[in-house]
Parts: sequence; structure tokens; C-alpha cells
Amino acid sequence: MAFRGVLSDDLGPFQRVMERTGELALFTVTFFRRFWRPPYEGRELVNQMDEVGTKSFVLTAVTGFAIGIVLSMQTRGTLVRFGAEAILPSALALSVVKEIGPVLTSLVLAGRLGAGMGAEIGSMRVTEQIDALEVAALKPYHYLVITRVLACMLMFPILTIWTDSLAMLGGYLESVLASGMDYRVFFNNAISALRFHDIIIDTMKTGIFGFIVAIVSCYLGYTVRGGTREVGQATMQAVVISSLLILLADVVLVRLSITFF
Repeated sequence: MAFRGVLSDDLGPFQRVMERTGELALFTVTFFRRFWRPPYEGRELVNQMDEVGTKSFVLTAVTGFAIGIVLSMQTRGTLVRFGAEAILPSALALSVVKEIGPVLTSLVLAGRLGAGMGAEIGSMRVTEQIDALEVAALKPYHYLVITRVLACMLMFPILTIWTDSLAMLGGYLESVLASGMDYRVFFNNAISALRFHDIIIDTMKTGIFGFIVAIVSCYLGYTVRGGTREVGQATMQAVVISSLLILLADVVLVRLSITFF
């Protein structure tokens, strides 16, 4: 395909990075040109949503529960010094829902899904399975790439809500054990501190993070060249690059949300 370029051996590191960036941009443009065109791989999309969502529930649950407990313990120590322990539920809710929950959930999923997608598609490329599908005009891009990208965009916000909920539960349990706080006081203060657009915008931005993870991982797997060693390198790069892009995208999205809301 057009975006499957071959890097020249005489290019320097900067030129290589720029060429790969251009290939990724072309790969992304190809996605937006093709995702609404048939064939529609509905069954594979459901399978990928199950792979992304259902099989990540335990991982994200543990992440959220641990976040809530640790944040509650750390924040309590600081607030007690200023006599403001009563605002702990509000501070915990704002920090979890607006920033820590979405970002950490996306980073954890980037580690799990980025490696899996890069390795799976990369293995198909080096064993020439994708080439065979392209020769047979079966449109592997729709089956392998579009379904994974859409699944991540749909499931990342759902998993973020799940993580945020477990984080608040962990924070509540820590508050009960530390100070015996009543659950009605805890959750009333936590919910009253949140505005509707805080929940919607800061949760839905993880759909963009899901797009980043999937498109980067699929690109690196789809364009890998060589053998198993190169597949391993592409897998590692998928996790590192998608994680870095998530953090950079978060800076931009937070700035935009502050500007407009």
C-alpha cells in the first residue's frame, strides 16, 4: 500500500523519524477515508470490543481501586495539616474524574493493547498473511485496522468510567477505615463537586486516546518489515509511542477544555 514505504539506509535519525511520521499521517488519513465504506466488519468489531473491553475489566478495576486508596491516603495527610479534611471527597472526585482516571486508564490500556495489536498484526505481516489477503482483494485494512481503532474509541470511555467508579470506591473505603466517614457524606460531597461537562468532556477525551493507541499500534504492525526481531521492536515502539502521544494529546485537550469550558 502507499503508506508502506521503505526507509533508506542512508537516512539520518531525524530523516527516519520524519519519514515514519509522514507514513503514520498517511495511514491515519487512509483510516478516515475508508472506515465508512464497505465491507462493514460488524462481527469482528464486536470481537475486538470484547478483546478491548471485557478482557480489560480486571486490569482497570485493580488500577482504579489502587488509585483511589493511594490518593485518599496521600491527600488526607496534606489536608489534615490545613484543617480541611472535610473536602477530601470533593478533591478526590475532581482529581480522579478530570485527570488521573482518564490518563492512567489510557496508559494502562496502551501497555496491554498496544503490545497485543502490534504483535498480532506484525506477525501476520512478516508471515505474509496480509499480503495474501491484499492479493485476494479481501481488504485486510478494514478487517485488521478499522475494527481495532473503532473498538478502542468506543471502549476507552466505558473503561474510564469503570476505573473512576472503582477509584471512588477505594477512596471511600480508605475514608471509612481512617476516619469513619459516612457514605452519604462522602458521595454527596464527591458528586456535588463535579459539573456535568467535567464528567462528559474528561471521560470522552479517552476516545481520542483510544484512537491514538490503536492507530499507532496498527500502523507499526501493518508496516513492519523483517522477522520476529522486528515484530518485537514494533511492539515495544507501539507501547512507547502511543503512551507519549497520549500525554502530549492530554496537554492539548486540557488546554482546549479550559479555554472553551
